[in-house]
Amino acid sequence: MKTPAAHAVVLAIGLALSVGAMAQGMTKVQYETARTGVSAELKLAKAACDSFSANAKDLCLAEASGKEKVATAELNARLAPSEEASYKVRLARADAEYALAREKCDGLADHAKDVCVKEAKAKAVTAKANAKAHMRTAVAHDAAFSMTSKAQDVADGKATQAQSRADEISAGARMDAAREKNAAAYTVAKEKCDALAGDAKGNCVKDATARSSKP
Repeated sequence: MKTPAAHAVVLAIGLALSVGAMAQGMTKVQYETARTGVSAELKLAKAACDSFSANAKDLCLAEASGKEKVATAELNARLAPSEEASYKVRLARADAEYALAREKCDGLADHAKDVCVKEAKAKAVTAKANAKAHMRTAVAHDAAFSMTSKAQDVADGKATQAQSRADEISAGARMDAAREKNAAAYTVAKEKCDALAGDAKGNCVKDATARSSKP
């Protein structure tokens, strides 16, 4: 049989798993179902925390509450993915970790507690700063990619036009060269025909003309 502490841990893990099992692109119905499940599991987790007392109970409640907030933020991010939603998930994690750290600090006293609180705050500030930097970087990259894509589209369009024009010029050059070669070949053939007479010459000229008219 699980102890109250183990039971609380299982429920807390369940909060995370209930969200992690949901695939991205969830429907509104799936979201509402998952959200209801998270809320229900939070109540069970908090009830399990009642088996503790003093700081141990506070730690249990802080952890359960923090996981619920993170799970909710993750659900929102899956329902409507965006950099802003991802940013809120990171903030929720930072707040949850800070709340839990503060409760742990309450188990200390005097200077040790003061140091613990400052470290917890510093870690929270760092986590939030990183979250903000990550969001700004991601947004900047998205904007740059969009601009690059548009520029590339324009460049690709110009390149396509240039290539088409080059193909036309190349085709025209090949046709001109073919005509010039045919003309030269006809001149040579006709010159050879001049050595003949009568029907032989006439047939020779016709044959030369036919060959020169072929592409």
